Amino acid sequence: MSRIGYPRYVSWTFLTNHAHVLHSIAREPDIRLRDIADRVGITERAVHRIVCDLEEAGYLTRHHAGVRNTYELHPRADGGAEHQISTADILTLLLSDAGRQPAKGS
Repeated sequence: MSRIGYPRYVSWTFLTNHAHVLHSIAREPDIRLRDIADRVGITERAVHRIVCDLEEAGYLTRHHAGVRNTYELHPRADGGAEHQISTADILTLLLSDAGRQPAKGS
């Protein structure tokens, strides 16, 4: 791999698994944990732990609808006083068309 080109596989990501799970739920509020696990590339058990973390921290509320869950996001959660970017800011970027298109000049 050259320094100029992009590798086919990288061992890191800009976003944490928590952010990937939150993004999946924001796009599809009734998504199954199994489907999130497939999208993010982690186990279903790991997704369950992350959803519990997000719920405990106030980022979302889980609602039971029969055998399925639906999720209600709380985009004004600030992630704690040390963070400068709100959940709403992150979700706006991730869910916008601008967030899915490369920057000009790329």
